Amino acid sequence: MRDNRGMMQTVPGRSTARTVTLLALVAVTVYLLDLLTKVLVVAFLTPYEPVRVIGDVVTFTLIRNSGAAFSMATGYTWVLTFVALAVVLGIVRYASKLVSTGWVIGLGLVLGGAIGNLTDRMFRSPGPLRGHVVDFIKVGDWWPTFNVADSAVVCGAILLVVLTLLGYDYDGTRTGWAARNLPADTDDEETTEDA
Repeated sequence: MRDNRGMMQTVPGRSTARTVTLLALVAVTVYLLDLLTKVLVVAFLTPYEPVRVIGDVVTFTLIRNSGAAFSMATGYTWVLTFVALAVVLGIVRYASKLVSTGWVIGLGLVLGGAIGNLTDRMFRSPGPLRGHVVDFIKVGDWWPTFNVADSAVVCGAILLVVLTLLGYDYDGTRTGWAARNLPADTDDEETTEDA
């Protein structure tokens, strides 16, 4: 309900089963897409030999990345493995507290991407906790090579930042812009599915 200044709106919670199902669906979709693309790339591409997709602007180039997303923090593979594991466990632990659909989708993207790259770090050479991530999407010469998991993590993080800036909180609470811009005749059932 809106307070007398129109500054906060609380939305009733959705069922935990629906929230966890949606989170899992998004995460599993991202994970399977990431896994499938990496298997195909490793099977059909020769390392460091680009395949043109859209001229020279977008190419597929197989590289093995020991760093974080977009080749950052190279050489800290074991640290990144534990960071990814902490992110995964954190999202799973707090999944039942999520109410906002936007937050569920954003965290599902981050979760699927984190598990995708964590799988590489656990099971690819040179060994467990030190495995190199398969990257293959290259956009021009100005952007580091990345993969589906990296894209999902970045898109999920951007979505979460936008929701936060607009005032949509993970628990369904709305503040600021989100609370002020609810239609006056909106009932609680209709607002449950928003952001």
